[in-house]
Amino acid sequence: MFWRAQIAGWGLFAVVDVVNLRLLYHDFSIAVGRATLIVICLVLISTAMGKIYASRHLGSTLTPRSIAWITLLSVGGGALIASLVFVLREAAGWSLPGRDAVDDFVFPLTHYSIMLAGWSICYFWIYTELAEQAEHRHVISAEARALRAELEELRLQLDPHFLFNALNGVAEEIPEHPDAALAMLRDLTAYLRYSLDGINQTVATVEAEVGGLTAYLRVQQARFGERLHITLDMDPAAGPRRIASFLLQPLVKNAIKHGQRENGLDLGIAIHLVGDELHVEITNTGMLDSPKPRRRHPAIGLDNVRRRLALHYPERHHFTLRDADGINGRVIATLTLEGEPCSGS
Repeated sequence: MFWRAQIAGWGLFAVVDVVNLRLLYHDFSIAVGRATLIVICLVLISTAMGKIYASRHLGSTLTPRSIAWITLLSVGGGALIASLVFVLREAAGWSLPGRDAVDDFVFPLTHYSIMLAGWSICYFWIYTELAEQAEHRHVISAEARALRAELEELRLQLDPHFLFNALNGVAEEIPEHPDAALAMLRDLTAYLRYSLDGINQTVATVEAEVGGLTAYLRVQQARFGERLHITLDMDPAAGPRRIASFLLQPLVKNAIKHGQRENGLDLGIAIHLVGDELHVEITNTGMLDSPKPRRRHPAIGLDNVRRRLALHYPERHHFTLRDADGINGRVIATLTLEGEPCSGS
């Protein structure tokens, strides 16, 4: 960026200087020759000034110290160019009628000192902009890393509990129903494969999410048998839609864990795409105010979901958990997701 600015800035100056010198000397060759020499000097001096500014660690703001350096180097550079012009004025035919030797030195000194001072101010301005952009990128990168770490931690909280219960279920089935235990183990393997594949991927398609959820539900179906009745309805148009991975599993787990299974637990899952919004509805038999005793931390799954929603869909989601209106013994969890999820990558 430094050299792009150098070429653009001094190139524009060269064009303007050639025009001015052409009007002053009425000779195009003199104008081009003098402007070429001056621009070469300005490029070399300004490059050296930039290295000095960087080596002195003057920062990105104009302070009394940096202003002193700007003044010193700009006047010094202007004096160097003015001296060169003064020495060559006779040999190169650069003298003008009506100007004495003092004028031929003072005018270039003032002119080029101002140009170099202006270049220095632009240097600090560009340096400030680049520093702010770098800091902004650093902040965004740090926030993304923190977001990804928190999302992975939240999701991994869900796996050990399910794995423990599922393996217990397999162990219980092995003595009397080895075929059922083997099928349950295959479903568990499919679920864990989806889980492992998604460790470094916090976002998946709805189709992939439902695939992992289906494997999870088959394991639960094997555990509870006829006490669990599952209905899954997914809109085909919602399949390619991206969603935060493992977002639905804790909601389904919550419905199974806290639903009433005395007379059979009916679990319904409906996923539909409406415009740019993904609508998910999970229903189960039971009541929110059920007298069924709860564990000490019954809402860890829902707290996990709410936190992940806040991270993946900030201000773009709606989640409710309520008893169904006019229907006794049924709980409905509704989830609306707007747009694409933040991946944290």
